[in-house]
Amino acid sequence: MYSKATFEVYEDRVGEWRWRLVHDNGRIIADSGEGYASKQKAKEGLRSVKTNAADADVVEAGN
Repeated sequence: MYSKATFEVYEDRVGEWRWRLVHDNGRIIADSGEGYASKQKAKEGLRSVKTNAADADVVEAGN
């Protein structure tokens, strides 16, 4: 299966590490939402999302 998105791990302006999922068209699909103290912790966070959310249910949230 060909993925049309790539996970990126990067250091932000304040020196924290983050991850984001970027579609081939350049748009950010998802991001870590928080900074990590190390690149290793950011990678652990994205691996957790890949592992634990692969079959997550989709629900509509009410207001």
